Amino acid sequence: MSGMKSLAKDTAIYGLSSILGRFLNWCFVFLYINVLKTTAEYGIVTNLYAYMALLLIILTYGLETGFFRFANDKGYKAPLKVYTTGLISLASTSSLFFILVLIFLEPISVWLGYPDHSDYVWMMSLIIAIDAFTALPFAYLRYQKRPVRFAAVKLFSIFLNIALNLFFILLCPWIYKVNPGWISWFFDPDFMVGYILVSNLISSGVILLILIPEIFRVRYQFDIVIWKRMLRYSFPLLILGIAGIMNQTFDKIFYPVLAESRPDAMSELGVYGAVYKIAIVMVMFTQAFRFAYEPFIFAKNKETVDGDKKAYSDAMKYFIIFGLFIFLGVMFYIDLVRFFMRADYYAGIKVVPVIMLAELFFGIFFNLSLWYKLTDQTQWGAWFSLFGFVITVVINILFVPRYGYMACAWAAFFCYFLMMLASYLIGQKKYPIKYDLGTIARYTILSAILYVIAVVVNIDNLFLRLLFRTALLSVFIVYMIKRDLPLKELPLVNKIIKK
Repeated sequence: MSGMKSLAKDTAIYGLSSILGRFLNWCFVFLYINVLKTTAEYGIVTNLYAYMALLLIILTYGLETGFFRFANDKGYKAPLKVYTTGLISLASTSSLFFILVLIFLEPISVWLGYPDHSDYVWMMSLIIAIDAFTALPFAYLRYQKRPVRFAAVKLFSIFLNIALNLFFILLCPWIYKVNPGWISWFFDPDFMVGYILVSNLISSGVILLILIPEIFRVRYQFDIVIWKRMLRYSFPLLILGIAGIMNQTFDKIFYPVLAESRPDAMSELGVYGAVYKIAIVMVMFTQAFRFAYEPFIFAKNKETVDGDKKAYSDAMKYFIIFGLFIFLGVMFYIDLVRFFMRADYYAGIKVVPVIMLAELFFGIFFNLSLWYKLTDQTQWGAWFSLFGFVITVVINILFVPRYGYMACAWAAFFCYFLMMLASYLIGQKKYPIKYDLGTIARYTILSAILYVIAVVVNIDNLFLRLLFRTALLSVFIVYMIKRDLPLKELPLVNKIIKK
């Protein structure tokens, strides 16, 4: 139980930066869609950041997980050597990437579809290069179990990015309208998409400077044997990562091509990209859990064998319980989102429940991935992700031309569901874990019943509708507390009860 409390504590601290940060950035989606002149402009933002997500996976090539694997390996008594070896590797590849982009900037800009905005491309590339390199210092903080510094640096980056966005997106246009002479020397009101990238670039650069202690206050050693082993271990994870991120971004990267027969394809992408962000609440939870869970499983595997699998089973159960709670919470109060969106984005809200469930399946898939990471069979992760990628591509190619972004949402749903199912079935043969399927099934059925009731019972008055759905959510909460999360287990509440 102490292991689960430690995992919950670290998840909460990491979640402070991950969840709060993503939530604040999530709020900025509503700023962008109300400030940018057209949905097509937000389509450009969606497209660019999809490319960034893919390239970031390629340029980190699984070294974060590789670092945890070999830093915790009893055969290596110098985790710092593992860290600096990986750091040198990432510094070399990130620098080479950015140099190549600068050399071939014009043809790359044309190929990406931005011939008149090569500035978008080089800024995007520099952000990727910096973020790829700093991924390992952040992983090192996690390895050292320094979640407070990790969270502090992440939060500073987030708040800096927010401040810069407010400056460029809100304050500068206002000043330009009142007295353009004050800022016309650096501000262009037609460059709003570009200022989103400028804000990101500045914040990434500042974080690189803040991480100088983790980068330079270490004794560098490059061990080619460790490096080769890390690459050999991480390469399947790279394939997994590429296939996995393509499952998330394929539709956003290729939607303009797949939907070229549809009128206003880029506008549709803008709508889809905006409403997709609503489901990021589930992604925030999964990400926070991942930051704590990955070092937890390797450290746990290193310490003992007895009892480990019970800890993994408990982690899965609680992840699904809270994941279902988040799904219900978002869907029950989805009507409130309309107050923060322009009317031309309303049509996309119907994809939210599909995407939320898809992201929940992906979170479960990540939990299941421990079996091939602990047994050094990471090639299975690559196979699962490639399997999901094929599903994503086929569904998008066949159905996007006719059904638009709704096909993208269902592609994600079936992709992650089938990946989750395949990983569970094979994992039970390779590294069997007795998951509490009975409890998981009961919570799933309860969630489905509550959701159906909320959808079927049509209450016109918004206040009464939200009140009714709050009562439904309370049913889930009460069941959760009585069955699996007694209040006396919570430290603060436990003290009150004892008194």
